[in-house]
Amino acid sequence: MTISADLTQLGEAESLARIADALERMSPAPLAAPDFSAADAYVWQVAPDRLEPVAKVNRVEVDLLVGIDRSRDILLENTRQFAKGFPANNALLWGARGMGKSSLVKAAHAAVVAEGHGLKIVEIQREDLESVARLLNHLRGADARFLLFCDDLSFSHDDQHYKSLKAVLDGGIEGRPENVLFYATSNRRHLMPRDMIENERSSAINPSEAVEEKVSLSDRFGLWLGFHPCDQDQYLAMIRGYCDAHGVEIDDDTLRAEAIEWQATRGARSGRVAWQYFTDLAGRKGVTL
Repeated sequence: MTISADLTQLGEAESLARIADALERMSPAPLAAPDFSAADAYVWQVAPDRLEPVAKVNRVEVDLLVGIDRSRDILLENTRQFAKGFPANNALLWGARGMGKSSLVKAAHAAVVAEGHGLKIVEIQREDLESVARLLNHLRGADARFLLFCDDLSFSHDDQHYKSLKAVLDGGIEGRPENVLFYATSNRRHLMPRDMIENERSSAINPSEAVEEKVSLSDRFGLWLGFHPCDQDQYLAMIRGYCDAHGVEIDDDTLRAEAIEWQATRGARSGRVAWQYFTDLAGRKGVTL
Protein backbone atom coordinates (compact mmCIF):
# COMPACT_ATOMS: atom_id res chain seq x y z
CA MET A 1 0.00 0.00 0.00
CA THR A 2 2.80 2.43 0.86
CA ILE A 3 4.61 1.74 -2.42
CA SER A 4 1.38 2.15 -4.36
CA ALA A 5 0.62 5.47 -2.63
CA ASP A 6 4.14 6.71 -3.30
CA LEU A 7 3.82 5.84 -7.00
CA THR A 8 0.46 7.59 -7.17
CA GLN A 9 1.92 10.73 -5.58
CA LEU A 10 4.90 10.59 -7.93
CA GLY A 11 2.58 10.34 -10.95
CA GLU A 12 0.53 13.28 -9.71
CA ALA A 13 3.69 15.34 -9.19
CA GLU A 14 4.87 14.60 -12.72
CA SER A 15 1.47 15.54 -14.14
CA LEU A 16 1.47 18.80 -12.21
CA ALA A 17 4.98 19.56 -13.46
CA ARG A 18 3.91 18.96 -17.07
CA ILE A 19 0.87 21.20 -16.60
CA ALA A 20 3.05 23.93 -15.09
CA ASP A 21 5.48 23.68 -18.02
CA ALA A 22 2.61 23.93 -20.52
CA LEU A 23 1.18 26.99 -18.74
CA GLU A 24 4.61 28.59 -18.73
CA ARG A 25 4.88 28.13 -22.50
CA MET A 26 1.39 29.54 -23.03
CA SER A 27 2.00 32.53 -20.77
CA PRO A 28 5.77 33.09 -20.38
CA ALA A 29 7.23 35.25 -17.67
CA PRO A 30 7.45 38.98 -18.50
CA LEU A 31 10.53 40.07 -20.42
CA ALA A 32 13.24 41.31 -18.10
CA ALA A 33 14.41 44.87 -18.66
CA PRO A 34 16.86 44.59 -21.58
CA ASP A 35 20.42 45.84 -21.27
CA PHE A 36 20.50 48.41 -24.05
CA SER A 37 24.17 49.12 -23.45
CA ALA A 38 25.01 45.71 -24.94
CA ALA A 39 24.62 46.75 -28.59
CA ASP A 40 23.33 49.38 -30.99
CA ALA A 41 21.08 46.92 -32.87
CA TYR A 42 18.51 44.35 -31.76
CA VAL A 43 16.05 41.89 -33.27
CA TRP A 44 12.64 41.44 -31.64
CA GLN A 45 11.78 37.78 -31.11
CA VAL A 46 8.54 36.30 -29.81
CA ALA A 47 7.57 33.06 -28.03
CA PRO A 48 9.04 34.02 -25.68
CA ASP A 49 9.33 37.79 -26.07
CA ARG A 50 12.92 38.97 -26.08
CA LEU A 51 15.30 41.47 -27.67
CA GLU A 52 18.32 39.74 -29.17
CA PRO A 53 21.40 42.00 -29.49
CA VAL A 54 23.14 42.00 -32.89
CA ALA A 55 26.90 42.26 -32.57
CA LYS A 56 27.57 42.99 -36.25
CA VAL A 57 24.93 44.51 -38.51
CA ASN A 58 24.87 43.49 -42.18
CA ARG A 59 25.13 46.87 -43.93
CA VAL A 60 27.12 49.06 -46.31
CA GLU A 61 28.50 52.54 -45.82
CA VAL A 62 26.11 55.35 -46.65
CA ASP A 63 28.62 56.86 -49.10
CA LEU A 64 28.42 53.71 -51.24
CA LEU A 65 24.71 54.15 -51.89
CA VAL A 66 24.78 55.71 -55.35
CA GLY A 67 21.82 57.10 -57.29
CA ILE A 68 19.57 57.73 -54.30
CA ASP A 69 21.10 61.01 -53.15
CA ARG A 70 17.87 62.87 -52.41
CA SER A 71 16.31 60.02 -50.43
CA ARG A 72 19.60 59.50 -48.60
CA ASP A 73 19.86 63.13 -47.53
CA ILE A 74 16.23 63.36 -46.42
CA LEU A 75 16.34 60.16 -44.38
CA LEU A 76 19.68 61.06 -42.83
CA GLU A 77 18.41 64.45 -41.69
CA ASN A 78 15.17 62.96 -40.35
CA THR A 79 17.13 60.32 -38.42
CA ARG A 80 19.56 62.92 -37.11
CA GLN A 81 16.71 65.12 -35.88
CA PHE A 82 15.16 62.21 -34.02
CA ALA A 83 18.48 61.15 -32.46
CA LYS A 84 18.95 64.70 -31.14
CA GLY A 85 15.53 64.62 -29.49
CA PHE A 86 13.77 66.84 -32.02
CA PRO A 87 10.50 66.05 -33.88
CA ALA A 88 10.83 63.59 -36.80
CA ASN A 89 8.53 61.62 -39.08
CA ASN A 90 7.91 57.91 -39.51
CA ALA A 91 9.26 56.94 -42.94
CA LEU A 92 8.08 54.57 -45.67
CA LEU A 93 10.71 53.69 -48.27
CA TRP A 94 8.89 52.21 -51.24
CA GLY A 95 9.65 51.29 -54.82
CA ALA A 96 11.80 49.11 -57.04
CA ARG A 97 13.34 46.03 -55.51
CA GLY A 98 17.09 45.94 -54.96
CA MET A 99 17.54 49.72 -55.01
CA GLY A 100 18.87 50.10 -51.48
CA LYS A 101 15.78 50.74 -49.34
CA SER A 102 16.74 48.55 -46.38
CA SER A 103 20.43 49.31 -46.93
CA LEU A 104 19.70 53.02 -46.57
CA VAL A 105 17.86 52.55 -43.27
CA LYS A 106 20.76 50.59 -41.79
CA ALA A 107 23.36 52.95 -43.25
CA ALA A 108 21.54 56.03 -41.93
CA HIS A 109 21.45 54.50 -38.46
CA ALA A 110 25.17 53.73 -38.61
CA ALA A 111 26.02 57.24 -39.84
CA VAL A 112 24.07 58.90 -37.03
CA VAL A 113 25.60 56.59 -34.40
CA ALA A 114 29.06 57.45 -35.78
CA GLU A 115 28.28 61.11 -35.11
CA GLY A 116 28.03 60.31 -31.41
CA HIS A 117 24.27 59.96 -30.98
CA GLY A 118 23.05 57.05 -28.85
CA LEU A 119 20.48 55.71 -31.30
CA LYS A 120 19.38 52.06 -31.27
CA ILE A 121 17.73 50.14 -34.11
CA VAL A 122 15.27 47.31 -33.47
CA GLU A 123 14.13 45.08 -36.32
CA ILE A 124 10.68 43.50 -36.15
CA GLN A 125 9.42 40.92 -38.65
CA ARG A 126 6.15 41.60 -40.47
CA GLU A 127 4.59 38.42 -39.09
CA ASP A 128 5.32 39.62 -35.53
CA LEU A 129 3.53 42.97 -35.88
CA GLU A 130 0.67 41.77 -33.68
CA SER A 131 3.17 41.82 -30.78
CA VAL A 132 4.32 45.38 -31.48
CA ALA A 133 2.33 46.80 -28.53
CA ARG A 134 4.28 44.56 -26.16
CA LEU A 135 7.56 45.66 -27.72
CA LEU A 136 6.64 49.33 -27.34
CA ASN A 137 5.91 48.79 -23.65
CA HIS A 138 9.54 47.72 -23.20
CA LEU A 139 10.94 50.58 -25.25
CA ARG A 140 8.69 53.29 -23.80
CA GLY A 141 10.45 53.57 -20.46
CA ALA A 142 14.01 53.00 -21.68
CA ASP A 143 16.61 55.73 -21.46
CA ALA A 144 17.44 55.55 -25.16
CA ARG A 145 15.97 56.41 -28.56
CA PHE A 146 14.94 53.67 -30.99
CA LEU A 147 14.40 53.19 -34.70
CA LEU A 148 11.82 50.45 -35.09
CA PHE A 149 12.49 48.88 -38.49
CA CYS A 150 10.29 46.52 -40.52
CA ASP A 151 11.70 45.33 -43.84
CA ASP A 152 9.55 44.31 -46.81
CA LEU A 153 6.26 45.41 -45.25
CA SER A 154 3.11 44.49 -47.17
CA PHE A 155 -0.30 42.96 -46.51
CA SER A 156 -2.54 40.48 -48.26
CA HIS A 157 -6.34 40.64 -48.50
CA ASP A 158 -6.95 38.58 -45.34
CA ASP A 159 -4.10 40.04 -43.28
CA GLN A 160 -5.15 41.95 -40.16
CA HIS A 161 -1.65 42.87 -38.94
CA TYR A 162 -1.98 46.33 -40.43
CA LYS A 163 -4.52 47.18 -37.71
CA SER A 164 -1.87 46.60 -35.03
CA LEU A 165 0.48 48.93 -36.85
CA LYS A 166 -2.04 51.76 -37.25
CA ALA A 167 -2.08 52.59 -33.55
CA VAL A 168 1.70 52.52 -33.41
CA LEU A 169 2.11 55.04 -36.19
CA ASP A 170 -0.57 57.55 -35.30
CA GLY A 171 -3.43 56.67 -32.99
CA GLY A 172 -4.49 54.86 -29.86
CA ILE A 173 -4.72 56.34 -26.39
CA GLU A 174 -1.04 55.87 -25.56
CA GLY A 175 0.20 56.55 -29.08
CA ARG A 176 3.72 56.02 -30.26
CA PRO A 177 6.33 56.51 -27.53
CA GLU A 178 8.27 59.75 -27.85
CA ASN A 179 11.52 57.77 -27.99
CA VAL A 180 10.46 55.47 -30.87
CA LEU A 181 10.41 56.17 -34.62
CA PHE A 182 9.15 53.69 -37.21
CA TYR A 183 10.85 53.03 -40.56
CA ALA A 184 9.51 50.50 -43.07
CA THR A 185 10.43 49.38 -46.58
CA SER A 186 8.01 48.02 -49.15
CA ASN A 187 7.73 47.40 -52.88
CA ARG A 188 4.20 48.86 -52.69
CA ARG A 189 3.47 52.51 -52.13
CA HIS A 190 0.19 51.81 -50.30
CA LEU A 191 1.41 48.53 -48.75
CA MET A 192 -1.51 46.69 -50.37
CA PRO A 193 -1.64 44.99 -53.81
CA ARG A 194 -3.67 46.94 -56.37
CA ASP A 195 -6.06 44.04 -57.02
CA MET A 196 -6.84 43.92 -53.31
CA ILE A 197 -7.80 47.60 -53.29
CA GLU A 198 -9.89 47.15 -56.44
CA ASN A 199 -11.68 44.13 -54.94
CA GLU A 200 -12.48 46.12 -51.81
CA ARG A 201 -13.88 48.93 -53.95
CA SER A 202 -16.07 46.61 -56.04
CA SER A 203 -17.49 44.41 -53.27
CA ALA A 204 -18.01 46.82 -50.37
CA ILE A 205 -21.32 48.49 -49.50
CA ASN A 206 -19.48 51.79 -49.37
CA PRO A 207 -16.48 51.43 -51.71
CA SER A 208 -14.68 54.57 -50.58
CA GLU A 209 -14.81 53.57 -46.92
CA ALA A 210 -13.40 50.10 -47.63
CA VAL A 211 -10.48 51.51 -49.58
CA GLU A 212 -9.84 54.28 -47.04
CA GLU A 213 -9.41 51.74 -44.25
CA LYS A 214 -6.68 49.92 -46.17
CA VAL A 215 -4.88 52.90 -47.65
CA SER A 216 -4.93 55.01 -44.49
CA LEU A 217 -2.05 52.97 -43.08
CA SER A 218 0.46 54.35 -45.58
CA ASP A 219 -0.90 57.86 -44.97
CA ARG A 220 0.37 57.64 -41.41
CA PHE A 221 3.97 57.77 -42.59
CA GLY A 222 5.10 61.39 -42.65
CA LEU A 223 7.87 60.63 -45.13
CA TRP A 224 7.34 58.74 -48.39
CA LEU A 225 10.64 58.13 -50.16
CA GLY A 226 10.38 56.59 -53.63
CA PHE A 227 13.06 54.34 -55.14
CA HIS A 228 13.07 53.83 -58.90
CA PRO A 229 15.07 51.59 -61.26
CA CYS A 230 18.56 52.90 -61.99
CA ASP A 231 19.93 53.67 -65.42
CA GLN A 232 23.10 52.13 -66.84
CA ASP A 233 25.40 54.98 -65.77
CA GLN A 234 24.18 54.75 -62.17
CA TYR A 235 24.56 50.97 -62.24
CA LEU A 236 28.18 51.24 -63.40
CA ALA A 237 28.88 54.02 -60.89
CA MET A 238 27.68 51.76 -58.07
CA ILE A 239 30.13 49.05 -59.09
CA ARG A 240 33.01 51.49 -59.50
CA GLY A 241 32.27 52.84 -56.03
CA TYR A 242 32.46 49.34 -54.57
CA CYS A 243 35.73 48.68 -56.39
CA ASP A 244 37.33 51.87 -55.11
CA ALA A 245 36.13 51.29 -51.55
CA HIS A 246 37.44 47.71 -51.38
CA GLY A 247 40.60 48.11 -53.46
CA VAL A 248 39.53 45.95 -56.40
CA GLU A 249 41.47 46.98 -59.50
CA ILE A 250 39.83 46.70 -62.94
CA ASP A 251 39.96 48.97 -65.97
CA ASP A 252 36.83 50.83 -67.05
CA ASP A 253 36.36 49.02 -70.35
CA THR A 254 36.53 45.56 -68.79
CA LEU A 255 34.26 46.57 -65.94
CA ARG A 256 31.71 48.02 -68.35
CA ALA A 257 31.66 44.95 -70.60
CA GLU A 258 31.42 42.46 -67.74
CA ALA A 259 28.88 44.45 -65.73
CA ILE A 260 26.56 44.93 -68.71
CA GLU A 261 26.76 41.24 -69.55
CA TRP A 262 26.03 40.40 -65.91
CA GLN A 263 22.92 42.57 -65.74
CA ALA A 264 21.73 41.19 -69.10
CA THR A 265 21.76 37.67 -67.66
CA ARG A 266 19.73 38.91 -64.69
CA GLY A 267 17.27 40.85 -66.82
CA ALA A 268 17.46 43.90 -64.58
CA ARG A 269 19.66 46.66 -63.24
CA SER A 270 19.64 47.53 -59.53
CA GLY A 271 21.90 48.12 -56.59
CA ARG A 272 21.49 44.49 -55.61
CA VAL A 273 22.57 43.27 -59.05
CA ALA A 274 25.55 45.67 -58.93
CA TRP A 275 26.63 44.22 -55.58
CA GLN A 276 26.22 40.65 -56.83
CA TYR A 277 28.45 41.37 -59.82
CA PHE A 278 30.98 43.07 -57.55
CA THR A 279 30.97 40.08 -55.19
CA ASP A 280 31.81 37.81 -58.12
CA LEU A 281 34.51 40.21 -59.31
CA ALA A 282 36.11 40.49 -55.87
CA GLY A 283 36.18 36.70 -55.58
CA ARG A 284 37.91 36.37 -58.97
CA LYS A 285 40.44 39.02 -57.94
CA GLY A 286 41.13 37.31 -54.63
CA VAL A 287 39.90 40.23 -52.51
CA THR A 288 38.09 39.51 -49.25
CA LEU A 289 35.12 41.69 -48.30
